[in-house]
Amino acid sequence: MASETAEAFARNFSACWLSQDAAALGTLFSEDADFLSLTGAWAEGRAAIEKVLKSEWRGAFAKARLVTGRGKIRPLGPVVAVTHQRFVLSGIRNADGSDAGRISTLLTAVLSRQPGGWVAVSVQFVAEGD
Repeated sequence: MASETAEAFARNFSACWLSQDAAALGTLFSEDADFLSLTGAWAEGRAAIEKVLKSEWRGAFAKARLVTGRGKIRPLGPVVAVTHQRFVLSGIRNADGSDAGRISTLLTAVLSRQPGGWVAVSVQFVAEGD
């Protein structure tokens, strides 16, 4: 399910993240993509990315929700773009089950247009600093 346009990547990422569908989210990445997750986990390759996401959804993010904020696309040529998308993440749970509050996050992705559509080759999904 590569994204039809570079602009659609962040929307597709959000939809897959919210549905906790690691396989669908994995299709947004190239087979050899790199991913830095919200928990600081580093994954190389689509299978490892899916494994990291499944693990995170079993833990602190099991009931988490993303609310989309401001985004930006920076084309670097006809087949490469960088996207920055802000989200607010709520519903995070501490290890004891208590509410951890909400955080501002930033998704930064380097996208490549492939024959099937736009896919991410490198993604950082991190909490924004104060």
